[in-house]
Amino acid sequence: MGGLKSKCRIVSIAIFAIWAVLLALSQLLKPAPNGCVMTYMYPTYIPIATPANVSSDKYGLFLYHEGWQEIDFADRVKKLSGVPVLFIPGNGGSYKQVRSLAAESFRAYQSGPPEPTFYQEASFSVPNRPDKFEKFIVPARYGRTLDWFAVDLEGEHSAMDGRILEEHTEYVVYSIHRILDQYRESFEKRAKEGSKGKPKDELPMSVIIVGHSMGGFVARAALVHPHLREACVHTLLTLSSPHQSPPVALQPSLGHFFSHVNQEWRNGYKSKNKKFSNLVVISISGGINDYQVRSKLTSLDGIIPATHGFTLGSTAMKNVWLSMEHQTILWCNQLVVQVSHTLLSIIDPETKRPFSSSQKRLFVFTEMLQTAIPQALSWTSSTDNSNTGSEKEDLFSCPESVKWVQDGLERDLHIKSNIITVLAMDGRRRWLDISKLGSDGKDHFVFVTNLAPCTGVRIHLWPEKVNNSAVNEVSPAGKRIVEVTSKMVHVPAGPAPKQVEPGSQTEQPPPSSFLRLSPQDLEGFRFLTISVAPRPTVSGRPPPAASMAVGQFFNPKRGEREFSLSMLLHSIYSPKEINLEEDHALEQKLSFSVSLGLLPVSLSLETTGCGIKGSTDKSQEEQNRLCKLRCFPPVAMAWDSTSGLHVIPNIFSQIISVDSSPALWDPVKSSEKTSLLLLADPHCSYRASVSVSITASTSRFFLLYSSQIVGFMLCTIFFALMQQAHAWESDSSVPSVLQALEMNLNLFHKTFFLLFFVPIIISLLYSFFIGDPLPFLSSFVPVTFICYIISNGLVILVVLVSKSVLYSSALLHVLVKRRWQAWESNIASPIVNQILRFSSSFRSTKIVQKISGNPNLIVALIAIPLVCFVHPALGLCVLLLSHALHAHSSLTSVLAASFRSQESQKKQLEISSPLFFKTKTNKTNGGLEPLLPTDETAASNNSPTSAKSFIDDQLETFNYRHSVLILHLFGTLMFVPSFATWLQRLGTVQNYPWFIDSALCIGLILHGLFGSKPNTNHISFKLPTISNSNRLELGFSFVYLIGGYYSFISAMSLAPYKSLYAVAFVGVFCFVSAVFERNRKDRKSKKHSHKH
Repeated sequence: MGGLKSKCRIVSIAIFAIWAVLLALSQLLKPAPNGCVMTYMYPTYIPIATPANVSSDKYGLFLYHEGWQEIDFADRVKKLSGVPVLFIPGNGGSYKQVRSLAAESFRAYQSGPPEPTFYQEASFSVPNRPDKFEKFIVPARYGRTLDWFAVDLEGEHSAMDGRILEEHTEYVVYSIHRILDQYRESFEKRAKEGSKGKPKDELPMSVIIVGHSMGGFVARAALVHPHLREACVHTLLTLSSPHQSPPVALQPSLGHFFSHVNQEWRNGYKSKNKKFSNLVVISISGGINDYQVRSKLTSLDGIIPATHGFTLGSTAMKNVWLSMEHQTILWCNQLVVQVSHTLLSIIDPETKRPFSSSQKRLFVFTEMLQTAIPQALSWTSSTDNSNTGSEKEDLFSCPESVKWVQDGLERDLHIKSNIITVLAMDGRRRWLDISKLGSDGKDHFVFVTNLAPCTGVRIHLWPEKVNNSAVNEVSPAGKRIVEVTSKMVHVPAGPAPKQVEPGSQTEQPPPSSFLRLSPQDLEGFRFLTISVAPRPTVSGRPPPAASMAVGQFFNPKRGEREFSLSMLLHSIYSPKEINLEEDHALEQKLSFSVSLGLLPVSLSLETTGCGIKGSTDKSQEEQNRLCKLRCFPPVAMAWDSTSGLHVIPNIFSQIISVDSSPALWDPVKSSEKTSLLLLADPHCSYRASVSVSITASTSRFFLLYSSQIVGFMLCTIFFALMQQAHAWESDSSVPSVLQALEMNLNLFHKTFFLLFFVPIIISLLYSFFIGDPLPFLSSFVPVTFICYIISNGLVILVVLVSKSVLYSSALLHVLVKRRWQAWESNIASPIVNQILRFSSSFRSTKIVQKISGNPNLIVALIAIPLVCFVHPALGLCVLLLSHALHAHSSLTSVLAASFRSQESQKKQLEISSPLFFKTKTNKTNGGLEPLLPTDETAASNNSPTSAKSFIDDQLETFNYRHSVLILHLFGTLMFVPSFATWLQRLGTVQNYPWFIDSALCIGLILHGLFGSKPNTNHISFKLPTISNSNRLELGFSFVYLIGGYYSFISAMSLAPYKSLYAVAFVGVFCFVSAVFERNRKDRKSKKHSHKH
């Protein structure tokens, strides 16, 4: 019964792994929604000449020119006069991908800065910032255009090989120097020709770098390169670039290169290196739709301090608000335009160069890219405490240059309800009594509108009501009359309804901004006024869309709802419903105890009423039409500290997810919770439904924890080898891989605690002692458990497939050989007999016998040079072929011996009882059971003792060799991406593999040569504190256990390539144990000879 339970457990885990993989693929293969607008251009790429003394035939450098007319390349290069910007493409990217950014930069420079708006800007939260950075004023004209250069890296896949990253870094260093030298050469040519141009002191001294994907990391690697000139790069902007670790952390040299570069940056800031003192780094991630580089990888936390850069998601980027795929970020017009204006804005109009102060440049990046929504909702803290008194009161006032006609206000309206509604630009001022409307706990005020601040609506706080004529709203006479108009925060609006004539709109327009005032903001004031400008007229035509505004005094506790883990899990089968009655809080705050990056939820809003009499008797379609005319479309804002802000306008049914990375063992603490703010019109009632999307959750799980699953697959094989080695050391039968996995997956046995919980406890203790933040155990342990189970399921599938292939090939071999022997005994052809005798004599030669007697030596002579001088994958493939041949040989011997044993039984039965033999042959005739022995049948076989011993010995050898084959197969697969890049570069001059890759692969080869048979029980060492009669015995089972622990911890740290360190260590241990064993035998033989 226990065996049946174990088999059911193995089958269930395999089925669960298959189901999870297929479900995730079904979601990941769907096209992601894309709201980006295409960018159009007229590109021309001008090659930059390479000096004769520089050998760089492999890569190239190009200058971009926008325009459809033909130009003289040499003349264009000679007239270089802008600010140089170098674009570095990413993995498999082309230098031509610069065209969108370069074309929009050219248009931005020609058309000038965008029109100013008066929304609240993101606070520049660097401590002790200078007062001159308080307000950023975009100049009326940009100081200088941008000259875009791009490096041609031949489309090589730099994300797969550390050597390629190193070569790209060296060429980028050369390109930076070449660009600066080209400006000097162009100036000298113009000076010789006597043409007028900018003075020499305006020549660029530094290059702005924009890197996409791996190009951003290559740029950071170039900045710590020892050959880079000092102060030649001050600004770096990366788009969807991994900074924390490689997206696919499989190759050891790739992970080592990342670790080395990041450590150089950390040491540079710790030692206050001048190279980093004036450097600003901005990282922009693509958000939830970027499956290749998650937001966690783009983070600069722990690498670059907040005083020199920040990380921003495209969903939280001003005027963008979109998540986009990995390549889309290069041509998405909304993002490209914003980036172009930002880069032009960091150019000082006076010096015609980028601002020399890093704090000034960082301030401009903050103002131009970041939104103030998180600060307005207190999701992030602001250190803006420099303004006090009247300066603070004027901080959110509209500028005097903006026209506002006070006489246009027809009359004042006094609002008696805690809800205020504006349906048109009527030129009136609404008075709200804070003391009355803000009573009974309704001490917060929220206001949403699609009217532009300062030009369409203005909001003031009054200590008392005064005569209208005595108040100038543009510049209030009373010191305590505070304008808070510019405290309104811009939010992305969905498509606005069009109207042919006034009043013809069929639904309320979506809000484009909101204002939130806390009790601290309202303290000391009696009235709040909302002044709406009169309707503008343009040639007698109505505005293109309707106007709306809704405000409310509310109690925030009425709209707060908590979703626990149990509630979220229950919503998978039974969605959680929330009823929002009319006059509900406009601001609904939903808090999820588990990050929506791990458990995305499906949120749907259904309008059930809108205060119109008789609307409930109408059909659902007619009711929705009436309610859309009365209520504005809801807006949702999700906040996560890792991925930032996600705004979903016009939300009625949407899967909400954030690109966070919870439940990780990481020194940088990730967000474990998600806050969701829902702005819904209080005039309408809604039925909200919240449920976890199992499909989206599965896809997110594999995106976040695929590296962890890969690492666990190696540690699973380590633990299986531990069971097999332990069985050999205890003189028991060596189990198969599946049997070892069954033993390790018994959840109620102490073995599972030893293999799963002990490494988790070790990692937690390590984090505690070094002072790193501990992960949330409520999510960390379950996620780790699921990853471990899925990895076991995937290993089971690989084992079943490989075992089926090996059994099929061995069975075919046995059948063909027996047919051949039968045919050979009956053939009388002298030619065939001569060929057979020749082949037999060839096999008996000394060279062939020596080679066949030392197969390990042949494998070593072939594999080691390949991993050292060609590519590690080739050498490991030779090792895998050797494993496969040995496993095939063992299995063939088992099947042949089983076949002979079965024939011997038949002959004995025929002699003793012919009738019984006839019955027996009828039962087994035509079947393959005698040729397919399992561990159980081999153990219970009634064959003679010698045959049984041989079959058991060969089965044990096969089982152990099969586990080693699977382990080395996974190790080889880690180098397959790098091998693909090696094939791509075939025919070109290539460097030798990295030493660390070759060294680790030699360790794998040693393990394959000396650890493929469990023929050495242990290594014994003398303990200095114990008598010589006692020795410490270190067995293979313990070594495999330690290797499994190291692989487990490496997987939790999302560095599966470190598992190869454990395999290499085991290989060295096997080699040392073989040397010890040989020395022990030599000593014994010498003692025996001396006695004789």
